Amino acid sequence: MTDGPSGRPTRVVAQGTFDVLHPGHVHYLEAAAAAGDELHVIVARAESVTHKPDPVLPGEQRRDAVAALEAVDHARLGHPSDFSVPIREIDPDVVVLGHDQHHDEDEIAGLLAAWGIDCRVERASGLEPTGKRLHSSSDIVERVLERRGESDRRPSLEAESDD
Repeated sequence: MTDGPSGRPTRVVAQGTFDVLHPGHVHYLEAAAAAGDELHVIVARAESVTHKPDPVLPGEQRRDAVAALEAVDHARLGHPSDFSVPIREIDPDVVVLGHDQHHDEDEIAGLLAAWGIDCRVERASGLEPTGKRLHSSSDIVERVLERRGESDRRPSLEAESDD
């Protein structure tokens, strides 16, 4: 891989919620890692997830699961209110968006330029379900509910312990 500015390794940023880590996430992060030398992953804090239901798993647990992946060099939780903070700290050369993330590439490129970050924005390819293989959180949750007998058979959250 070519060096980034000043001969440093090419830094790549990927970001997401990563609640219920699955093969689609692994594919995304491996594609992001292939775009440079160092992959920095920003895991969204629950309070900044506004486009879908709150994550089930705590942020630290989601970050630790992402950090355990071979493709990931650095994983951190995002800033609670300003998503530019970790981006500015990392100073990436490439930002790779997931294939189904709601972000617009041109809008992200504009924000990066406004922050003084010289960075290209790419979008990773997706994986399509094949046979019994699932590659999205919603498909996995749907199958779990289907096999477990829908919500009326699930234990209530109040009955669960914190162990």
